[in-house]
Amino acid sequence: MNLLPNLAPLWISIKVSVIATLITFCLGVGSAYAMTYYRGRWRSLINCLLLIPLVLPPTVVGFFLLLLFGKNGAIGQLISHFSIQIIFTWYGAVIAATVIAFPLMYRASLGAFTQIDQLLLDAARVEGASELQVFSYIAFPLALPGILSGMVLAFSRALGEFGATLMLAGNIPEQTQTMPMAIYFAVEAGEFKEAGFWVFLIICISLTAVFTLDYLNPTSSNRPRN
Repeated sequence: MNLLPNLAPLWISIKVSVIATLITFCLGVGSAYAMTYYRGRWRSLINCLLLIPLVLPPTVVGFFLLLLFGKNGAIGQLISHFSIQIIFTWYGAVIAATVIAFPLMYRASLGAFTQIDQLLLDAARVEGASELQVFSYIAFPLALPGILSGMVLAFSRALGEFGATLMLAGNIPEQTQTMPMAIYFAVEAGEFKEAGFWVFLIICISLTAVFTLDYLNPTSSNRPRN
């Protein structure tokens, strides 16, 4: 008798969370660095739009994603010409997790970039460094602790995403069913042991991510100092 449930939700959750974290890393760091120096009249509006998934209920975000990527949506109609389907696929789960987790990555990166002494960056520019060199060799390394924190937060949020994922990707066993969905539907079916198993796994993975960040973060107050 197999004592363990089907582990497909575990692999789907990890795959979706890792890919979503990588996407939010690229988009979040790039957006945060650009917004650090943008002082235009639309700054407040853009900042609010980038952060709004953080305060909206996930089901509301999922509803808008469904309108956007559905067969009658702007993006849905466009990608249908290339025989690409987002709704009820794990790609949809990645998109939902990315949108929900993005504000955490963006906010952490923005805070890290704004704390950098601008005199260092200006000095590098005076010496002839390009903007790419300033970012790659000065800004990014100095902001790395904050960026790593944002990555852990984004990964944990993507791992626990439920509402938007259910709206966009559905709950298809071995295809789009992530661990949060496995927990919800196991509880609905009265399978509390199975739900507890998935809860335990999510807690273990999240704690591992946090402890890893704490170990790698050189600014941690708990690290021994020489």
